[in-house]
Amino acid sequence: MRSSLLFPRIKHARAVRAPHGPATPVRDRLNGTCVPPSDSLVEYAAYVGGKKIKALGIPDALELVRAHNATKEKADGFVWVGLHEPDAPEVEWLAEVFDLHPLAVEDAVKAHQRPKVERYDDSLFVVLKTIAYLEHQELTATSEIIGTGEIMAFVGPDFVVTVRHGRYCPLSEVRERLEDKPKLLNRGPTGVLHAIADHVVDRYLHVADEMQAELEEVEAMVFADVSARDISRIYNLKREMIEMKRAVTPLQSPLSSLSQRRMIPSDMREYFRDVVDHLARVCEQVESSNELCNSVLQAALARSNALANEDMRKISSWVAIMAVPTMIAGIYGMNFEHMPELDAVYGYPVVIAVMVLVCSLLYRGFRRNGWL
Repeated sequence: MRSSLLFPRIKHARAVRAPHGPATPVRDRLNGTCVPPSDSLVEYAAYVGGKKIKALGIPDALELVRAHNATKEKADGFVWVGLHEPDAPEVEWLAEVFDLHPLAVEDAVKAHQRPKVERYDDSLFVVLKTIAYLEHQELTATSEIIGTGEIMAFVGPDFVVTVRHGRYCPLSEVRERLEDKPKLLNRGPTGVLHAIADHVVDRYLHVADEMQAELEEVEAMVFADVSARDISRIYNLKREMIEMKRAVTPLQSPLSSLSQRRMIPSDMREYFRDVVDHLARVCEQVESSNELCNSVLQAALARSNALANEDMRKISSWVAIMAVPTMIAGIYGMNFEHMPELDAVYGYPVVIAVMVLVCSLLYRGFRRNGWL
């Protein structure tokens, strides 16, 4: 007998769904104004005792599972429906089948939600952000490094409905892994939720490692040769790091709440605590990478300014050197009749010698000070 409020005995779950009554078939409750999922339906299946059983449709699968659970002291059957970017009528049709809360249905259709966990009576609505590392030949100022998406999960006593937005982090791998291990399926809907959360967080770890390697490459580039184009690349990497941080960090609080008492069955709490630990490691790595990216960006800007200052010193040195002969030539180029040294026999070579000597002394002084 389950001790959790989320998964009470199936008779209690039917009492919560009193408007339709336990004797009313699921298909009779559909009003015909909504459309069953077609193109957006990835897969659906009923699972009883850790085994996959066939059903003619989603309503039949749910009725089959509930009929089975009604005869058991411990309910071990549930339905798992997976959708990918469904339209509003399709989700509303499922809301009729599974009695989903309208606020959660609205969030699932619109997407672009923050990671969260919402509780509605005896069910949960969970939003997870998905991320993926996008392969690229070379990091440029316009490279897209991080791809994001969302997974919404409706979790009830005898069903799991997953709605995925974006082409990243498909759940087929999770379903196959669970179907290969009936012991995992016996954990019920919360076991499926744990497997999904664990899969998403594992992707976080992979992306965090790839971003760390990308950042180390950029860091080495900064102290080799920095240009305005390189700074644009670093800024692009910084922007992608912020995008990753927005996806990962807000998930800590919702996942932590899943491991609290009264949220999930007691035998599943330790599994969610393990996922929270992995997520904490990812958040620490993302935070440290973000700080390192800030330091790299500042170092790149400082080095770029230093190189610009060095160029300005060289230009100023040559301007100072060329100013001496320019000044002397300008003075002796003035058209005055009574100027000293105009009739000197050795005036020209002396002036040239003075120009060369002064320019040489200036050049030597600038070289000694590191300006040239």
